[in-house]
Amino acid sequence: MKREQLDFLADNPFYTKRFAYYVGRRCRSGTIKDVAEELKLDGDTVKALEKQYMAAQLAKAGTPGPKAIGIDEISIRKGHTSRIVVSDLIRKRPIWFGGEDRSAASMGQCYGWLGKGKAAAIRLAVMDRWKPFRNATTAHAPPAAILFDKFHIMRHLGEALDQVRTAEYRRLSGKDRRYIKGQKYTLLSHRENLTMEGRRSLKTLLAANKRLNTASRLTESVGQLWDDERDGWARRFFENWRASLKWQRLEPYEKFAKMIDRHWDGIAAYGRPENKVSLGFVEGLNNKIRVIHRRAYGLRDEEYLRLKILTCLRPAL
Repeated sequence: MKREQLDFLADNPFYTKRFAYYVGRRCRSGTIKDVAEELKLDGDTVKALEKQYMAAQLAKAGTPGPKAIGIDEISIRKGHTSRIVVSDLIRKRPIWFGGEDRSAASMGQCYGWLGKGKAAAIRLAVMDRWKPFRNATTAHAPPAAILFDKFHIMRHLGEALDQVRTAEYRRLSGKDRRYIKGQKYTLLSHRENLTMEGRRSLKTLLAANKRLNTASRLTESVGQLWDDERDGWARRFFENWRASLKWQRLEPYEKFAKMIDRHWDGIAAYGRPENKVSLGFVEGLNNKIRVIHRRAYGLRDEEYLRLKILTCLRPAL
């Protein structure tokens, strides 16, 4: 008996590739459970057909040659089990998911997958302050400028503001506490995201507490670091910002200023015209990955999670 391979069949011989691609397109906007119920199929069958569709998407795309990359890690399960996600910041899509942890060796796997030529062509790498990522990038992509992600930096500043809020609540007593109690997220949120009631509460809080008012103004102003077009202008702004901390007794902000000073090169790099990329993309991708986590067909299938992440922003077949 001779078996003949038919190109139009899917990996599952009971279905055609055309049907597999239809299932894959349906799963881009719906859960496996919903698609299975709609098409009267078993959930495992839908998942297998979707995986074939996503693998075909990646095969068609080939190995990318990014010029600017974003590096971040995600936790895939409890116990500090992390994987690295690398994105093309110019094309705005994830290109690599893998590694065993957050080590330099795991990050080196991505550069090995790209190849020496494409790794050497990377001109910008955006990441948090995690040293193994910097070491791997310096070793495998030496021409790349390293830029620290604005949102990770600002997260540290938000934590400093919350520490001031907590310290003020402990320092005060009686009626003076009522302005601070229950206002954590009002204080930490962007003003444009607050409701009218939230804005009124924030205005009352800042009027009642001078130290929190000062800390809030310092937090809002530091974003200018990423707006200045020259290193010298950004440095001058930072020195003035740090000088304004004198006599304010805001220890968390003094620690933040020292952190900025230690990692200045990775922050000032954004001021160069050739390094102007969308810093919000990586953060937006992280939010999308969290949605995929919730909708995924069990995180035990890591290959499925990898395919979902790498194809979430690619065009449909």
